[in-house]
Amino acid sequence: MKDLNSINELIEALEELPSIGKKSATRLALFLAKDKFRAMKLINAIENVVTNIKECSICGNFSEHEICEICDNPNRDKILAIVESSKDIMIIEESGSYGGYYFVLNHLDDEKIQKLKNFIKDKKIKEIIFAFPPSSESEARSLYLEDRLKDLEIEFSQIAQGVPTGVHFENVDINSLAKAIKLRHKV
Repeated sequence: MKDLNSINELIEALEELPSIGKKSATRLALFLAKDKFRAMKLINAIENVVTNIKECSICGNFSEHEICEICDNPNRDKILAIVESSKDIMIIEESGSYGGYYFVLNHLDDEKIQKLKNFIKDKKIKEIIFAFPPSSESEARSLYLEDRLKDLEIEFSQIAQGVPTGVHFENVDINSLAKAIKLRHKV
């Protein structure tokens, strides 16, 4: 409908977001058109994110400051998890299972690797955990990084891979099942 250009424009904008299809975008747009208070609250939250959130100058995590609170905390464990995105950091932190530092490595180049080396030296890191999603590309990246960082005399490890909790073997890919068996541990 021609007289609904504003709603159609909002629907198109929402469709550009990850995992939002036409039906969800339409449902959200109509909801926001009816509830002006929630729409203004959303506008304000988006404006705050756009204005205040940036990448930490040290690790690449999301931060409202030049240095994120994790990098700024000298009491973290001397372990470094190398991840693909800030989203990975948020998920690991939410799990409460890790107390070390992070480094976002979404691409490999000499400048980024030098920044990583400086981070390792500055924080006196003793172990690096490659916390990439399982794939042959991730394994190649881990091997490449291990080779580039071997002169720093640190320990390397990789997050465990295998069968997720509550999943039957019939729903697990062969590579994950093979790794789970190969990397088993004593109970």
